[in-house]
Amino acid sequence: MREAWIIDAVRSPRGRGKPGVGSLSNLHPQRCMAQVLNGLKDKTGIDPSLIEDVVLGCGTGSGDHAHDIARMSVLDAGWPISVTGVTLHRFCGSGQQAVNFAATGVMSGQQEAVIGGGVEFMSRYSPLHANGFHANNEHLMRLHPQVPQGISADLIATLEGFSREDVDRYAVESQTRAMKSIEDGRFRNALIPIYNDDGTLALDRDEHPRPGTTLENLKDLQPSFAKMAGFHAEGFDRPFNEMVQQVYPQAGKLNHVHHAGNSSGVVDGASAVLVVSPEFAKAHGLKPRAKIRQIATAGTEPLIMLTAPAPAAQRCLQKAGMTKADIDLWEINEAFAAVVLKFMKDMDVDHSTVNVDGGAIALGHPIGATGGMLIGTAVDQLERLDKQTALIAMCTGGGMGTATIIERV
Repeated sequence: MREAWIIDAVRSPRGRGKPGVGSLSNLHPQRCMAQVLNGLKDKTGIDPSLIEDVVLGCGTGSGDHAHDIARMSVLDAGWPISVTGVTLHRFCGSGQQAVNFAATGVMSGQQEAVIGGGVEFMSRYSPLHANGFHANNEHLMRLHPQVPQGISADLIATLEGFSREDVDRYAVESQTRAMKSIEDGRFRNALIPIYNDDGTLALDRDEHPRPGTTLENLKDLQPSFAKMAGFHAEGFDRPFNEMVQQVYPQAGKLNHVHHAGNSSGVVDGASAVLVVSPEFAKAHGLKPRAKIRQIATAGTEPLIMLTAPAPAAQRCLQKAGMTKADIDLWEINEAFAAVVLKFMKDMDVDHSTVNVDGGAIALGHPIGATGGMLIGTAVDQLERLDKQTALIAMCTGGGMGTATIIERV
């Protein structure tokens, strides 16, 4: 197969995902995505008419995110109508899967230049008109009961023995690393300033981080999912904690340790990664920054849901003929603190090489956009730290994980 080269990766700043509070919340998500696409075009100098497809992840798919937001964002950007767009949904891994699909098209020889990425404005959440992951399918609920992800994260902490202090300590480190990265300007290369419709600046920096976060001030936060666990929600045949006990009786009483301070932040944002063939790059004077070595997915038990990053990473390494010793840096999405703690435990990797610029606990997790953001962050890290390889992995709803190995060129 051919190589898939990453020419560049850009993203919007992450804005707080609350209507009227977040600096991006007054914009339509198509408008933000369109500006990110044009930012990538301007940064690389590529003629957009040469782009064969724009593949975007989006976890909502309804309301303002509806009707193939990829194609609509291409049109909103003023690109030629010949440029197509397709939107995909793999829950939190949607953006990473979009980049992986872009790489697949290039590696297979079917496409020459594809953009992968994603968009999500959590300030514009629209009801999905379905109850839970089973989407009103009672047979599926009986076969594979699934609970809200925060309860799954607390289940991981319970089974793995992660204490409240463990997850809080991880969260503090995420905030500390993110603030250091912001102060040092490490994200500046990837950031595309976003403007309001009247031309005024909406946002040019990440606005979710909480500088000065300490273990002491996290102690005052109450667990977010304790009451939810005992709730009997509409469309479910019993309370969530009874579903947990059915599948994991060994867990006993759940230790509810996750809260707003050690879970991923609710934000708005968009990302875009230009992936091309070597032949295309040489023909159009494009210099690669990295290449995609291998991609993979993996599935695990769907009630605990968030444990697949390690299996996905292991499969990705195996398919690439590599071992963990071949990876210099790891970017693991911080959906919840326990997710990354479990990944580091399962893979036996040191925190010093994982999420070196902080992660979604500090910066936020704009669902469909995050995967493209993580890949771009890893490219920047490899160059800044003079390293060669990085592995990016994410957990997703339904008990799945996505993984990508990139190598600096």
